[in-house]
Amino acid sequence: MYSVSKYIHIENGSIFENGKQIVDSNTTDFSEFIKQVYRNFEHIYPKFYKMDDLCKLAYIASELVLKDETEKDIALLFSNNEGSLDTDYKHQQSIQNNDAYFPSPAVFVYTLPNIAIGEVSIRHQLKSESAFFIASEYQTDYMHQYTEHLLRTNKAKKVLCGWVHCLNGAYKACFYLVETNGILEHNNQNIKQITK
Repeated sequence: MYSVSKYIHIENGSIFENGKQIVDSNTTDFSEFIKQVYRNFEHIYPKFYKMDDLCKLAYIASELVLKDETEKDIALLFSNNEGSLDTDYKHQQSIQNNDAYFPSPAVFVYTLPNIAIGEVSIRHQLKSESAFFIASEYQTDYMHQYTEHLLRTNKAKKVLCGWVHCLNGAYKACFYLVETNGILEHNNQNIKQITK
């Protein structure tokens, strides 16, 4: 039997931890909001300001879940319905005009959604299994089964799962950590509540 030990919900200038509001920002603008949240962290990570918005959101959600975590054998399973489309648009704009053709390597590197997993892995020195899934909505049943398989077969001691959406200024992150002891039973009903 596995449990959710901690969960985070970020959307519209608010952050909820285990269902309790911990941040109520005066702005819903993503850039301003995410910088405000980051400035409140004790840990300074210089790469944060170079990240694209999807990575910033995944980074902040992961930090909030893993801030007191000492375990390094944590698998990462992230998902969304647009991949890295927000950054893909920016990259496309930099290459579509032959007269002003100037692709930016700083933008191009973020044209894969699994870069968000890479940033979290580097920050927390995680070397466990990881995957980024693209689906129209959070695949509760699949993520539940995959998570339990990773834990049952000792592929990881814990699994951080998350939905991380960031496109055209709209953003939402729902992340949760699954392990042997926690506050909620790890089942489809509770996952649906966490990720709605």
